[in-house]
Amino acid sequence: MEIERKFKVLKLPKDLEKYPKEEIEQGYLCIKPTVRIRRTNDKYSLNYKWKDPNVQEKSAIQNIEYDMPLTEENYKILFNKVENHVIIKTRYNIKLNNNLKIELDVFHGNLDGLVFAEVEFPDVETSENFIKPDWLGKDVSFDKRYDNTLLSKIDKYNPADFED
Repeated sequence: MEIERKFKVLKLPKDLEKYPKEEIEQGYLCIKPTVRIRRTNDKYSLNYKWKDPNVQEKSAIQNIEYDMPLTEENYKILFNKVENHVIIKTRYNIKLNNNLKIELDVFHGNLDGLVFAEVEFPDVETSENFIKPDWLGKDVSFDKRYDNTLLSKIDKYNPADFED
């Protein structure tokens, strides 16, 4: 079970380049349930994600998720079947003191200018007690504008569309 929360980013952390980062390219073959292909640096995967109808989400997004490796050749074949736009982003992995990690996504291409962060949690209780760093802003976990499947449908990022 994946348990995560998403946050707006008020300002980028100092020395952002000192954190480990990954270059990600991902596309969606299906939205409901979510079937995604992803290239992370030189690794390829197919991800299948869906909601458990018995789980009521209150404070965190909760999905059942399977991730399977792909060969580069299989990735390229599936890439031609991607619906909508491919999402391109740099993900910075920022470790916190409490064994949690912030995944800070800086988008490129048609989503250039969009930045937000995700934090995955071991359980719902930990997500509810999370004290975010001062550079993270509003919790947007349930704001559909920050759903990657829907972001793949955007032709060009417009910051005004993401204002509260």
